[in-house]
Amino acid sequence: MRDCLDRIGEYTNGERARFDASRLVQDAVVRNLQTLAESSQRLSDKVKATEADIPWRELAGFRNVIVHGYLGVDLGAV
Repeated sequence: MRDCLDRIGEYTNGERARFDASRLVQDAVVRNLQTLAESSQRLSDKVKATEADIPWRELAGFRNVIVHGYLGVDLGAV
């Protein structure tokens, strides 16, 4: 999950404008968000309990949106 966040930071350099300007960057970011969200579902409840401030259920729901949204994903929301 940390690797996915690092890649997103690398691709965007922390700038929304970089994300907005490149479909390649958008695809890479969405793919890494998908991988991150998918990975979060594989964590045990015990591990999730150590990070109670993370909205795990919402993260799983976000995964479903980006996986099943296909080309209709709202990039503004991403």
